[in-house]
Amino acid sequence: MSTREFEKLLLQHADFLKPFAYTLTKDNESAKDLTQETLFRALANKDKYHVGTNIKAWMYTIMRNIFINNYRRKSRHQVIFDHTPNDYLLDQQQPLVSASAESSLKLKEIKEAIHQLPDIFKYPFQLYFDGYKYQEISAYLKEPLGTVKSRIHFARKLLKAAITRNG
Repeated sequence: MSTREFEKLLLQHADFLKPFAYTLTKDNESAKDLTQETLFRALANKDKYHVGTNIKAWMYTIMRNIFINNYRRKSRHQVIFDHTPNDYLLDQQQPLVSASAESSLKLKEIKEAIHQLPDIFKYPFQLYFDGYKYQEISAYLKEPLGTVKSRIHFARKLLKAAITRNG
């Protein structure tokens, strides 16, 4: 089948795609985009069409696959809208004021809280706090990986409780 004949065959059946596209998208503009993308993909994959195959079913399959792939892509990249008032803009090009005294007091408070932890939680958490990975801590302490993760988790909970109590 020549390219000209194939294009003519696609255009004859293009009108059947629009209602199906609207059924999938529930939006006129999205349906038009989906129809256009389907026709483009059908043209690009002309060599995969076998003469005598139901052209409508072939194009419906292309459309359905495009819709599913777009849906999956959108669900992975969900957009979170921030509806809070913009009273405090982060990027105002203002010089930053260092609060080194306050941050050093907080760090001292955190280190003191870590020191107060029971040894069973303190050692794995200190290693984790120093940047070691769970597997490295597990090998160093000769403890199972799940135990190390659990102890670090409980250490965090204890630290959070201690710091909120003192803060």
